[in-house]
Amino acid sequence: MKKIYVFVPVFLSLVLIISGFKPLVSKCENISENVFRLHILANSDSDCDQSLKLKVRNRVLRLSKSLYADCKSVDEAVEITRRNIKEIKSAAQSTLAFYDCDKEVRVLVTKEYFSTRKYGDFSLPAGVYNSLKIVIGEGRGHNWWCVMYPSVCLSGCTDDFKEELTDEEVEMLKSRKYIVRFKIVEIYERIKNIS
Repeated sequence: MKKIYVFVPVFLSLVLIISGFKPLVSKCENISENVFRLHILANSDSDCDQSLKLKVRNRVLRLSKSLYADCKSVDEAVEITRRNIKEIKSAAQSTLAFYDCDKEVRVLVTKEYFSTRKYGDFSLPAGVYNSLKIVIGEGRGHNWWCVMYPSVCLSGCTDDFKEELTDEEVEMLKSRKYIVRFKIVEIYERIKNIS
């Protein structure tokens, strides 16, 4: 019976904390809905496989420069990616072949959960994002990810978010004070995505 008495206050405290963060959660969800990410999984953690992952990344980023040059929305970026998935796969596969690697490459557009991630001078909150996912071979190695749209992979600049996000949301991405808050949102998003 004592366990119940301890659990109830802890549960109520957690509910109050989460409800106080509801506006932040809403802003974080808006960010995840307006960003398209690239996620590449290496075959393994061997030096060779990790190096090949980066070579595939470089080739896909060069290709994406032209693909997303005139994109006006995340939906357009997703649609362009879907229409060009064979070209993206071919670029990844030919890069591996150039380095005498015969690993299979799987390329898909999906929605997947990402934890809070720091990119140079900004951070992205945890959430479910649209993504271009490239899996090399077994896909059991460390992964690499970035933001395809807006094209932060290419520029590394939060100014690229200004057309998709509000000024307040862009400021959130730049501010270090939101890192802890993003972690709380991350816990919330994990709980939400379990159910």
